[in-house]
Amino acid sequence: MQIFVAVCVAALAAVTLATSPPAAGAPVPQIVSSEFNQQPEGGYVYSYETQDGIKRTENGEVKTVNDEDNKPQQVVVVRGSYSYPDENGEQHNVNYVADENGFQPESADIPVQA
Repeated sequence: MQIFVAVCVAALAAVTLATSPPAAGAPVPQIVSSEFNQQPEGGYVYSYETQDGIKRTENGEVKTVNDEDNKPQQVVVVRGSYSYPDENGEQHNVNYVADENGFQPESADIPVQA
């Protein structure tokens, strides 16, 4: 159960980092496309795009892993990406996985220690 909670927290962190509130008085961008498909076994596919160029896509897949007591349990492995334009119009992209190993983002914008 702890692994499942960790994956959920990591996925929520990704959502929080990917979306920031608009500046005071700024118009809220309209959603131009949105999709959410829940699968009976627990997986899902989710995506949206806004008129100002923000895009996000994500899918979740149920996977069986062993917990710290070596007992099998089901978790949802999340894979996704988001992109957004900065104030200069440059597009920034982040790909991520959230699984039993935690939240793992990849982007040219994320510094990497050598």
